[in-house]
Amino acid sequence: MTQDADILIVGGGLNGPALALALAQGGLSVTVIDARPETSRAEETFDGRAYALAIASVRVLQALGLWRGLRDKAQPILGIRASQGHAGRGASPLMLGFDAAEIEEGPMGQMLEDRHLYAAFLDAMKADERITLVSGARVVAQETGGGCATVTLEDGRRLTGRVLVGCDGRDSAVAARAGISRWGHDYGQTALVCAIEHERPHDGIAHQFFMPPGPLAILPLPGNRSSIVWSERRATAEAIQTLDEAGYLDVLKPRFGDFLGEIALAGKRFAYPLRLTVAERFVAERLALVGDAAHGVHPIAGQGLNLGLRDVAALAEVLTLAARRGEDIAAPDVLERYQEWRRFDVTRMALGMDAVNTLFSNGNPLLEAVRGLGMGALNALAPLRRHFIREAAGLNAATPKLMQGERI
Repeated sequence: MTQDADILIVGGGLNGPALALALAQGGLSVTVIDARPETSRAEETFDGRAYALAIASVRVLQALGLWRGLRDKAQPILGIRASQGHAGRGASPLMLGFDAAEIEEGPMGQMLEDRHLYAAFLDAMKADERITLVSGARVVAQETGGGCATVTLEDGRRLTGRVLVGCDGRDSAVAARAGISRWGHDYGQTALVCAIEHERPHDGIAHQFFMPPGPLAILPLPGNRSSIVWSERRATAEAIQTLDEAGYLDVLKPRFGDFLGEIALAGKRFAYPLRLTVAERFVAERLALVGDAAHGVHPIAGQGLNLGLRDVAALAEVLTLAARRGEDIAAPDVLERYQEWRRFDVTRMALGMDAVNTLFSNGNPLLEAVRGLGMGALNALAPLRRHFIREAAGLNAATPKLMQGERI
């Protein structure tokens, strides 16, 4: 049967394009189907969205040939400071600090704006003859029988491939149509996401401030700017999101503090309800799930995109090597290799972030004292601190070639 591509990818956010480029680099043909029009993401102006890329994720971009063009747009993360406290009362003196000098790989990660990363993916996909990008097209049906995977678009077009990959987010329609259930729970929190300009330099230091309603992350961007990921209980967050700019800042400032001087909003404001959601299976007949379609975790430590890129690197390696050996890339045992590679790491990370959020997102004074002592003790143990740095940087997991900076 004539097929449109070896791989059909539903979802054109960030994981979908990254997977397309990795598979094309390995010699496979790919069609990426994105429900959004291309112009909706290719914005020239800063909109406030940015990502903390671990060292291993930066290596993926290096292996895909993208990092050279992105390096000058990124902000190295040179340190992390984690503490707890209450809005308006400042941080506890018992804190946990990580420094990039503690590992030999250099900066602990890089902050990069969404607009720059997406534009790099878009340009690279357009330049690769093995990739076909179908924008502004919504998938309404899928089949994975008869020796191929087939999707039907809203306009009636049908596209076929050997394997279908869902990269379509936490409410993945690809997973739902395949009958894949999910486990997890709602956090009752909403993440308020924005960017700020501030008076003093951040010196490349990221801050994680744990408060009873939820954590506040302050992540350095180029210049005197930082990205904010601020978790609040849902009703409170919804009320804050409706405020004008001055009112929004009036609520943020007591939580943020004055260590960076005066602050002002830069770009748009976003709000995302938070929940833990993990697919019961990452694979089915001729189908695999990647990124948020497979797992959605709490944004503590900013691991969402990094976990997705680990999926990308693992699936690309499994499918590319299987194709080179002459195997059927859609065979159940081939797809199962991907699931076996990723499932433990994802479950471990999801439950770990869930436990941290549960432990810190409360105002119990006894727990607060124990947490403070624990953070202070951990800060004094250099070997354990170094382990956590390497874990956050993606250097401790079983590492696919792309995450080592190598082509498959």
